[in-house]
Amino acid sequence: MSLVVRARRVVLPEGERAAAVHSEDGRITAVTAFDDAPAAAVTLADDEVLLPGLVDSHVHVNEPGRTEWEGFASATRAAVAGGVTAIVDMPLNSIPPTTTVDALHVKRSAAKGQVAADVAFWGGAVPGNVDQLRALHEAGVVGFKCFLLDSGVPEFPPLDPAGLRAALTELATFEGLLIAHAEDADVIAAAPEAGGPDYAGFLASRPGAAEETAIGGLIAAARATGARAHVVHLADGDALPMLRRARAEGVRITVETCPHYLTFAAEQVPDGATAFKCCPPIREATHREALWAALRDRDIDLVVSDHSPCTPELKRLDVGDFGLAWGGIASLQVALPAVWTGARDRGAALTDVVRWMAEAPARLAGLPRKGAIAVGRDADLVAFAPDERFTVGRLHHRNPVTPYAGRELTGVVRRTWLRGQLADGSPIGRLMGRGMPE
Repeated sequence: MSLVVRARRVVLPEGERAAAVHSEDGRITAVTAFDDAPAAAVTLADDEVLLPGLVDSHVHVNEPGRTEWEGFASATRAAVAGGVTAIVDMPLNSIPPTTTVDALHVKRSAAKGQVAADVAFWGGAVPGNVDQLRALHEAGVVGFKCFLLDSGVPEFPPLDPAGLRAALTELATFEGLLIAHAEDADVIAAAPEAGGPDYAGFLASRPGAAEETAIGGLIAAARATGARAHVVHLADGDALPMLRRARAEGVRITVETCPHYLTFAAEQVPDGATAFKCCPPIREATHREALWAALRDRDIDLVVSDHSPCTPELKRLDVGDFGLAWGGIASLQVALPAVWTGARDRGAALTDVVRWMAEAPARLAGLPRKGAIAVGRDADLVAFAPDERFTVGRLHHRNPVTPYAGRELTGVVRRTWLRGQLADGSPIGRLMGRGMPE
């Protein structure tokens, strides 16, 4: 199967230019001049830009075990509709969690045959499974997720400081990667308890100091062990100076943030609007702008969705109680336009968005055939109309609850190709292991 797509604007690793992208059997074979294309080439419209397929390395699919929250079929349909051609599934919220090789086999069996995008998997680091980490690594997980406080589900308990050091020490022996939900339990225990519809009260219950304390501990453990570590979903701009210093000192730590932290601000969250609840929480506008500045300065490496949906009942929309509601934001399908809307308003370019949302997540997850339009990469391509505006309506996510509902965004995904094949939501995706597809 061959495909040639050409456009007046193509985002390539070296920058944006007119080009024709040639592929055979799902792999890019050449990137040539715009006019160097056969008559059968697909030519994008003048208002479209050709992007590489995005990689979302932070997605909670929840199947098996909590498939009523989200499943592989619905999540990957949403992904390709939003220009995301590869996702990496988180190890928790599904039952069993992906903390053993046997559990990984269960997860892969559940996904097989129903994915519309390519899918890789994180393993989990929990108390008592240090002896499983190398085996999971060899079985193909891209790295290991841990929590430094209660995860919200009993089958995925957090690591204490000794457990964190033990996991990092083991991972350092085979260059494994630990990604951490970094909030400190003691800081949160000392904060006011969340409850009721008041968003300011919920925000006070998860103070920025909880992120800063936990990140400080993660930096110290990574420095002591020499292991690779990564901070997921950074919301607190005040943690950036310590991360910047650690990186300058050679600590191997990377950082991500999410579209909701770049889009929303605490001052704008209505009381009782539990669709906005996530952990760590959406903070004030000063933090949002600090995150944007850190992306510009390359102190934050990537932007991924942290798509973490649940049923409408668990969001407690009936009472609007932030203390009772499940914390998680559904955004997989709208991540690209949400980020692009904010990026263009701040003078960033599509080349920046591709670096944050395709190149860097692919590199983090060890997926060398994803994330760029280049010879040898998978022919994962997106026709994106960057100037078209739309209002967020019904999405492909299994459940309709999202804080983006009714919001006007800029940038429309018109077509997506997965390994050279038009991605229309049918199950053409593959399951991937670290470094290679199945």
